[in-house]
Amino acid sequence: MRRQRLPILTLLAATLLSAPASQAGAQDPAEPTPSNERPAIRFEEIAERAGVRFVHTPRSFEGRHKHQVLEMFTDGGAAVAVGDFDADGFEDLFITDSDTGKPNHLMRNNGDLTFTEVTETAGVGGGNDPHAIVADALWFDYDNDGRLDLYVGRFSTPLLYRNEGPDAEGRYRFTEVASRIGLTVFGNTIGAIAFDADADGWLDLMLANYFPAHNLLELETRNVLPNNLDYADNGGGVTFYRNVELASGERGFVDETAKAGLAHHTGWSLDIGHADLNNDGFQDVYVAGDYGTDRLFINRGDGTFADVTEEAMGLDTRKGMNVDMGDYNRDGWLDIYVTNITDEYMKECNMLWHNVGAVDGEVTFLDMARETETCDTDWGWAAKFGDFDNDGWEDLFVVNGLRSAGPENYIPVLLTNTIIKPGVDFSDLESYPDIGEMTWSGYQKQRLFRNMGDSTFKEIGAEAGVDTDLDGRGIGLGDFDNDGRLDMFQANVRQPALLFHGVTEDPGSWVGIKLIGTESNRDGIGARVVVRAGGDGVDSESYLREVNGGNGYSSQSSHRLHFGLGRASRVESVEIRWPSGRVETLTARNGKPPIALNAVSIIEEGKGVVR
Repeated sequence: MRRQRLPILTLLAATLLSAPASQAGAQDPAEPTPSNERPAIRFEEIAERAGVRFVHTPRSFEGRHKHQVLEMFTDGGAAVAVGDFDADGFEDLFITDSDTGKPNHLMRNNGDLTFTEVTETAGVGGGNDPHAIVADALWFDYDNDGRLDLYVGRFSTPLLYRNEGPDAEGRYRFTEVASRIGLTVFGNTIGAIAFDADADGWLDLMLANYFPAHNLLELETRNVLPNNLDYADNGGGVTFYRNVELASGERGFVDETAKAGLAHHTGWSLDIGHADLNNDGFQDVYVAGDYGTDRLFINRGDGTFADVTEEAMGLDTRKGMNVDMGDYNRDGWLDIYVTNITDEYMKECNMLWHNVGAVDGEVTFLDMARETETCDTDWGWAAKFGDFDNDGWEDLFVVNGLRSAGPENYIPVLLTNTIIKPGVDFSDLESYPDIGEMTWSGYQKQRLFRNMGDSTFKEIGAEAGVDTDLDGRGIGLGDFDNDGRLDMFQANVRQPALLFHGVTEDPGSWVGIKLIGTESNRDGIGARVVVRAGGDGVDSESYLREVNGGNGYSSQSSHRLHFGLGRASRVESVEIRWPSGRVETLTARNGKPPIALNAVSIIEEGKGVVR
């Protein structure tokens, strides 16, 4: 059972209190936008036309379990990373594959909702060799040279492609440098985030490891699966790499997992996310554990972490799959959305961790998934917050489905022969019955939860045109044509990828903000931005976002912040709390707003708007 630190009535009462005005990013409670003023959210699926309709293939294993356990446990590598690697103002895509010899795909955005593959010339297609399986990807500028570098997570040691910039013919080239700069720890890594844990201006790297450090392609034991469905403690935990200056003078990484206070965590980490959850200016971390409890680590302010899980939210036995952060009720405190298994196999519930706020730095969360109507997504995978109609309230898109195959259902076979069988050794590969061509939690409809602005959501996937029944994994959000409407790339396993172009008619006003750090890391990851907007006949309201470095299962969305502003007709102020601790407030001058409405602005630390 989940244990609460405070009585439920006390927590519910606390949710009615607004954040103290002294807290960075605190906002006045917002009034919901009337439903009759909201446009109908609509998407058009254009992957084939855009040239990104790739089919992800998982790794195949030899022997009795070729079509079963290991493949099932490793087919989560259908990942996508969104990032503007050539700095032309249009977001590009990196799309993974996982089978032996299959290349990943670097897709350059042409600016017209089509993409050109540049994988071979860039030199970033590798990773799926006979001893390694690609499972994730992440764009981040590890050396602060202004060019996005590319991390590729694997069941093996990682890869890191350094962006060398364009050659004489304008073609971008990358050099693989992982082992040279210290990324040498073997791990079965399924998730990664980059953020500045110690606020020194350089991005650190934190990895979520699913399996313990067994080479799955050269197994010496059959006991490689979770040792308990609810309390497994034999997983891979996390790895924390600190960004340091090496003896050679270049930037690199050292493994400081133990020093950071993270070595004791041995759960089956499926995803990780970061944000400033207690509003103290430092980035905290949430780890979703597929087996074993999820974990909340609060940053002590020096790049080390305290495990406050039990005090802040209690322990859980659910199957944490995804971590994304957003201020869904606009109270100035970032909340956490975690998907789980909610279908006939487990019948659990997602978790929407409502941030009640912090007292003396101690943060408390209350699970409000049922109350907000975001509990049920079947076998959930990635989920992302995004304002898809620009009404000022962040919505949620969730992909799901484990394995869609033949008409026979694997779940009764599994339950009868494994789950309820006395004395079963869950960690033993041989304990699991063959799946053959059976379906396991497949053909499930994706969900789009529209934020109603009253602390509830409404599921509208069908009317929005995104309720496919493909087996989704990763989600990448970005405005790929710079029209002010968010688009979504959906990576699927064994099935074609999807690109949903936002075509909502008459959406609200918006602004896009791209940050450039100087004292802070170049990407501005960890920066908190509060935009205040209003206008004639429109009340002035505040909207909060943070730049994150890879939140979401097998997902990375754009570093560019997107703010829907409803019917606002002008921006009144922009407050930025940079990772360095610097706070800058941009306001109107001589009647001119601080940034333009319905446009993307680039803001540099210490200089203000530079474009």
